[in-house]
Amino acid sequence: MLEAVVNAFKIPDLRRKILFTIGMLVIFRFIASIPVPGVDRSALADFIDQNELLGVLNLFSGSGLKNFSIVALGVYPYITASIIMQLMTPIIPRLNELSNEGQQGRNKINQYTHWLTVPLAFLQGYGHALLFSRQSGGAPLLEGFGLFNRSTAISSLALLLSMTAGTMLLVWMGELITENGIGNGVSIIIFGGIVASLPKSVGQLVTGQSTQDGFFGIIGFTVIALVTVVGIVYINEGQRRIPVHHAKRIRGNRQYGGNTTFIPLRVNSAGMIPLIFAVSIMVFPGMIANFLVGSSREGVRNFGGSLSQFFSPNSFQYNLLYFLMVVGFTYFYTMVIFQQQKIPENLQRQGAFIPGVRPGRNTAIYLTRVLTRITLVGALFLGGVAIMPFIASRITGVQTLLLSATSLLIVVGVAIDTMRQLEAQLMMRNYEGFIR
Repeated sequence: MLEAVVNAFKIPDLRRKILFTIGMLVIFRFIASIPVPGVDRSALADFIDQNELLGVLNLFSGSGLKNFSIVALGVYPYITASIIMQLMTPIIPRLNELSNEGQQGRNKINQYTHWLTVPLAFLQGYGHALLFSRQSGGAPLLEGFGLFNRSTAISSLALLLSMTAGTMLLVWMGELITENGIGNGVSIIIFGGIVASLPKSVGQLVTGQSTQDGFFGIIGFTVIALVTVVGIVYINEGQRRIPVHHAKRIRGNRQYGGNTTFIPLRVNSAGMIPLIFAVSIMVFPGMIANFLVGSSREGVRNFGGSLSQFFSPNSFQYNLLYFLMVVGFTYFYTMVIFQQQKIPENLQRQGAFIPGVRPGRNTAIYLTRVLTRITLVGALFLGGVAIMPFIASRITGVQTLLLSATSLLIVVGVAIDTMRQLEAQLMMRNYEGFIR
């Protein structure tokens, strides 16, 4: 592997791509460390550490939310906009037509996604600023915020516009990485934020600040983390290959087709999207509870406290609901993606068929049945990974986990995808790759 790394840096074009990616990550980390004025950074960091739901949003911001920097929102609004556009494409006829127009249509949909990101980022920034402007221990986390107050309206609007611009800046940087660097740019940015927070978490684990069982707790947590990583790799790489036979066609004196290929149906076709769906919904009641507990009415405060306790990430009912939602969203999103791919129609148009299955509707039924079976494994695994922090904390006593479920999926998935791209670049130039 070291030889492959050396070979990668020997190739000028590939070396430029790697250095460009690293340079953009350095710029991103620099921007993420610059807070906006009027923020109590230490109190804000403690508040986010105590709220695991906000910790997920901090994950997508590359730890920028803890500093409340201009990139505090990260790329989460863009991810949300992308998911909304994917779900709306088969429903809205105009978007469905654009998806069938090739690269030009996809570029137009991508443009709509960017437009949708702007209002989503503004609204999310307003929600965060409003939450952090509440009292915490007698002092506000964010001072001087009030969009509908004459004395603070201009500064508050400037703050929200800066945060929205920060999100679009990260999206632009991600697209630059995709075009001129290695890997998917948006995923690389999230990956960089996760990796940047690892040294502090490792220090807490080694010094025993995050575990109650000492050395045995550390060993147990390490074993569970390694098993989870191996499982993620196997599930992400797992696929069911459906054989496809192409009919023979004769044009002039030449014969075309007649060969056999396969359709790779992945065990986990949805990736980390079900986790994002589930977390987005689970965050909402917790955010409402945070507002209610500050009410002047005792009944409202009590209701907010009960709601906050019910949706506590350390409670059994929260993790059970989280597991069921991840499983359900895995099936939902997998079927949405399968319908958008239009595999049965494309096979029939190309004169290809699955042996033993009639083209058209029967092919669609067969593929849906197979996909439903293999998705069960992926859905149960994703649900298990989602609640793994809860299970691991009960077994090992580790209270502050190094990586959450979403973090593990992102880190492993991005690492595999980046290694594949480097592998392909090296193989194209007749070098041995990383995987042997």
